[in-house]
Amino acid sequence: MALTIVHHPGYTIDLPANHPFPMEKFRVLRQQLGEQTMATPVEWLTPRPASVGALSRVHTRAYLDAFLNGTLDRAAQRRSGFVWSDALVERVRLETGGTLLSLEVALASGLACNSAGGTHHAHADAASGYCLINDLAVAAAHALAQGWVERVLIVDCDVHQGDGTARLFAGVPGVFTFSMHAGRNFPARKAKSDLDIALANGMEDDAYLTVLASRLPGLLAAYQPDVVLYDAGVDVHRDDRLGYLALSDEGLYQRDAYVLACCREADIPVAAVIGGGYDRDIVTLAERHAQLHRAAADVLERTGE
Repeated sequence: MALTIVHHPGYTIDLPANHPFPMEKFRVLRQQLGEQTMATPVEWLTPRPASVGALSRVHTRAYLDAFLNGTLDRAAQRRSGFVWSDALVERVRLETGGTLLSLEVALASGLACNSAGGTHHAHADAASGYCLINDLAVAAAHALAQGWVERVLIVDCDVHQGDGTARLFAGVPGVFTFSMHAGRNFPARKAKSDLDIALANGMEDDAYLTVLASRLPGLLAAYQPDVVLYDAGVDVHRDDRLGYLALSDEGLYQRDAYVLACCREADIPVAAVIGGGYDRDIVTLAERHAQLHRAAADVLERTGE
């Protein structure tokens, strides 16, 4: 059984050399995954840009018009973390299309990964924290609108709370948002997810995995989602520039393998995105993100038909 990974060269665009967002990580991640020997074969799929109709299910028309047409004011661009460009719009639509495709493949095969995605700070009417369109929310809303599913569980293990996702789905019965994050990190003003776990600064592997294991199986059993969207942010790593937790490389792998195995063992399709990760050493950062795909191949090899 092959592991499907969705990727597009357009996930990487040119940014100024001193820009804090590690844009090159997507290109390097693709290169590393192509060179690694995985537990299963890999099927690479190329996404199309997400349609405006799909984006409009979660974002306001005024915000989409401004973003798509380049009329975001300077304050809005500053909040996003990017200077607007046509290339940026195309990149964001491709990344969102990648998460949409990953979810669609997961529903058909049980498991799929995007090599980007996890833009959970984007709100209905505004960008925030390097997140311009909320790909997780767009994918969840699309699956519900198409009648593919009735219940979506978003498992967000990025070091930052998924505040945009939480606000977009507040009071929406078809989506359950679960965010496990550093309690004293960005954003300063937290939203209210359906389930928030705020972790203490400096938490290491064993304590982190114990907390995760105390919540995830019961949540899967109680909510019984038709699909899980998993945000596997690696900014929980002890060496991340923007994270306050202290997971190791092995801890990242164990976390991802645990989440994916829980879903597989419960016969729940799962689509995974890479989430946040901030390190000036792009090769090292890409290696952290690759743990997700390695864990996915290992879980698929153990649980595949």
